Amino acid sequence: MTRGSLAQLVYAPSAVSGPLIELVDVARYYQMGDERIAALDGVSFTVHEGEMVAIVGTSGSGKSTLLNILGMLDTPSGGRYRLGGRDVQDLSDDDRARARNQQIGFIFQSFQLLHRATALKNVELPLVYRGDVPARQRRERATKALTRVGLGQRMKHKPFQLSGGQRQRTAIARALVTEPSLLLCDEPTGNLDSATTEDIMALLHRLHEEKHTILIVTHEPAIAARCPRAIRMKDGKIKADGPGAEVAREASTAAFGGAA
Repeated sequence: MTRGSLAQLVYAPSAVSGPLIELVDVARYYQMGDERIAALDGVSFTVHEGEMVAIVGTSGSGKSTLLNILGMLDTPSGGRYRLGGRDVQDLSDDDRARARNQQIGFIFQSFQLLHRATALKNVELPLVYRGDVPARQRRERATKALTRVGLGQRMKHKPFQLSGGQRQRTAIARALVTEPSLLLCDEPTGNLDSATTEDIMALLHRLHEEKHTILIVTHEPAIAARCPRAIRMKDGKIKADGPGAEVAREASTAAFGGAA
């Protein structure tokens, strides 16, 4: 199989049976002088299309390293990561960047919006990077995405003219505009007040009901409890994987000095 044909298959996970995400004994090590630090140590799990999963843990648990590997921003030191039925490690750097753009939508805690660009231009950006989407189609798709998240009347506003919740909605629209297989959310409510957090979580739940696959990385057990499934990380390992409410209770107990 040629590299090009492999790339085409990677970008079409719906044609592949089995889980959308499969990690088998994934490890990520960093060398600090004479010491080897295991940011991830033997992590294995699967996620199927349409699931909504929280990855919860305290600082240093390995959840951010895991997010970077899932988003193809970093590569494992060992083990196997398969996305859409294909080994990510087999991709060239260019193919990996293309897969990130076409297959994964990122939602960040700090929104990562261009301050001088309108909401519409911010949402168009991933399609600009793709390089093969005509300008008219970019505008149409960005308009549709913003309308979908309730910002149809705010498309010409710039980030400083939007509330925190509206900026996060803009970021969610940007993630949706490429019609990705996977939404990766890095602390999506971390910069929001409690009322806006409820608003954004309700939107994510609606997207889940529309069969989007959503992974939320969070340090907050309360957010994990809102997800049908949660995975708790500690010291680079999975400590629990099950219903969100149950895993969240365990995470809360551990955070306050209970069981590990």
